[in-house]
Amino acid sequence: MQSLADIADALLGYDPNALPAHSVNAFLAAMVPEPAQTESLPLMQALGRVLAQDVISPMDVPPHDNSAMDGFAFGGSALSANTPLQLQVAGRALAGQAFTGQIGAGQCLQIMTGAILPPGLDTVVPQEMVKTHQGRIEIAPGTVRPGDNRRLRGEDVMHGSVALTKGSVLGPAALGLLASLGLPTVAVFRKLRVAYFSTGDEILSLGEAPREGAVYDSNRYTVWGMLQGMGIECIDLGVVPDDPVLLEAAFRQAAAQADAIVTSGGVSVGEADHTKAMMRQLAHSDTPGEGGVAFWRIAMRPGRPMAVGRIGQVPLFGLPGNPVAVMVTFLAFVRPALWQMMGARADDPQVQCPLLQARSSEAIRKKPGRTEYQRAIVWRAADGSLQVRTTGQQGSGVLSSMVQANGLMVLPHGQGNIAVGDGVEVMMFAGVL
Repeated sequence: MQSLADIADALLGYDPNALPAHSVNAFLAAMVPEPAQTESLPLMQALGRVLAQDVISPMDVPPHDNSAMDGFAFGGSALSANTPLQLQVAGRALAGQAFTGQIGAGQCLQIMTGAILPPGLDTVVPQEMVKTHQGRIEIAPGTVRPGDNRRLRGEDVMHGSVALTKGSVLGPAALGLLASLGLPTVAVFRKLRVAYFSTGDEILSLGEAPREGAVYDSNRYTVWGMLQGMGIECIDLGVVPDDPVLLEAAFRQAAAQADAIVTSGGVSVGEADHTKAMMRQLAHSDTPGEGGVAFWRIAMRPGRPMAVGRIGQVPLFGLPGNPVAVMVTFLAFVRPALWQMMGARADDPQVQCPLLQARSSEAIRKKPGRTEYQRAIVWRAADGSLQVRTTGQQGSGVLSSMVQANGLMVLPHGQGNIAVGDGVEVMMFAGVL
């Protein structure tokens, strides 16, 4: 595993005081370890897990040419562009039962959806599109073309082909595909274990009596929800006061039990912000200078203070204390890094945050030199175009704005002010929150 210093040196323009947001994901991708342990699970237990090896299909799917609908099967070469086609119905084929009779010239086969197409029959006309009379059907010119309504053997998956690629996140469709191959179990990477806790003397746990200057802990609940949404095994270590002894104990416990650690609070420059100092103290010995801290200020809003490092070989993500900043930095940086640790492909649809282009319905002030993630509401206008506006106040402590929003307007590092009608990119919450 590379040292954090080597990774930092490889980042063009690396600056521990103002790391551009667009460099962070590359940094984290190089910092976090790849998964190693795997297990075999029944399909009903594998939803949301990450595939540990390519799945090679042991069969053709479908295994035979078959009918795509209820109707009548016949040889398509008999069709004429100008003359109706009349055929005698010579039998009936049901799904799951091979037809054993013979179909001769001028004949057809009544067939149900999914039934095997006998040799020589390559076209199916839907039953509602023919005229029937005394065991015969009539097909008007232009009703169907040769080969219509036929499912070809192996058109879904061919025998010996890669049905699913290593690193795929197993959603409902993937489980169905595995079942269609007759596979009762699947090899997946072990569940990731993530320990998390909030820090600060001002943080109250639920159930504690209110006191002046203190706030109830919301960050553990949003972090837990985001981890749960990824199928991660969560280790909740509660609230840790700003006490170096207690912080050290929490970090050591987390590093002993988990594959990764997520904290909130204690990464700014205040005298009582001990998280960064404790990371430095407990860090892996091959990391010079900043100890275990790879970077701790990012040119972004919200979320400027963020500590990233390792305790031993366990990655640590020290998120800001403000609730919105916690959620934004998790979505932008921690989520992709954890998916990588789980073995998921970066291009898997369930890993990527959906991005849309929309037109801003309002003017937005923006300074170049930092990436901004504005809480936003996207809707479809009367003309069919996607429009977007902010939720209003963008303070990093306004958690209600995340409830109102359905996405984050992503204003890149070099972007200046936004005018009404300008196109902007929106990271949609659907599928990630």
